Amino acid sequence: MLRDEGPLVPLAGCTDVYVGLNFGTLPAKRFVDLWPLDDLRAIRITDGALSIGALATYTELIRSPLVHKRLPILAAAAREIGGVQIQNRGTLGGNVANGSPAGDSLPVLAVAEATLVLSSAKESRRVRFNSFFTGYRKSVLRPDEIIVAVEVPRVDGRQWFRKVGTRAAQAISKVVMAAVRSDSPRVAIGSVAPTVVRLPKTEASLSSRTSIAEARRTLEAEIQPIDDLRSTAEYRRRVSANLLERFWNDTAR
Repeated sequence: MLRDEGPLVPLAGCTDVYVGLNFGTLPAKRFVDLWPLDDLRAIRITDGALSIGALATYTELIRSPLVHKRLPILAAAAREIGGVQIQNRGTLGGNVANGSPAGDSLPVLAVAEATLVLSSAKESRRVRFNSFFTGYRKSVLRPDEIIVAVEVPRVDGRQWFRKVGTRAAQAISKVVMAAVRSDSPRVAIGSVAPTVVRLPKTEASLSSRTSIAEARRTLEAEIQPIDDLRSTAEYRRRVSANLLERFWNDTAR
């Protein structure tokens, strides 16, 4: 249908699409409903990687023993997304496809160095998550493709996740950070750039065992937050640095 009857916008949980429809900001008029495709809901281990179907809901991520064992920060992120109703409908694939830099699952997938499985009627291909987004709400996903699954290799190190919003639930992130502490630390942040971003300079600073004060200064220079309705650039920069220090202290052994 996407190939032969497009353009069509794929629908899943609709927790993002319906917001655009409500506000009249979504130009699309034709849609295709993916919700009945149960084959895209599986959470399993495939060739040593954690494979999560694109239609897995946040509730299913929260309840999955495999997710808790292999990627607990994804379950932590899922618990912070909306309320119970949103968690029951919203999907991991939808959060990725929507492409909001404030998407709570995206920093997790960035530090986990996940791979996205994309499929069309013609072929399937794999794209590294950190190469998927090309700009604000833009990606390499073609109009005839859907996200089928997210594949996550084994993550070594201590995992950490925090979201900062106006309240504990039903709030869009002002800043959201995921990180992994190991010999090669990984740090990713949402809501501080047009897309979710990894911070290679900050990671290098942490790897060099410099002071956390120096790592904070590196992070503050590396991110590019903006002023908007939810917060200010200065607030986001300061909170991001605070989160980095909190991550480093919380994961110290």
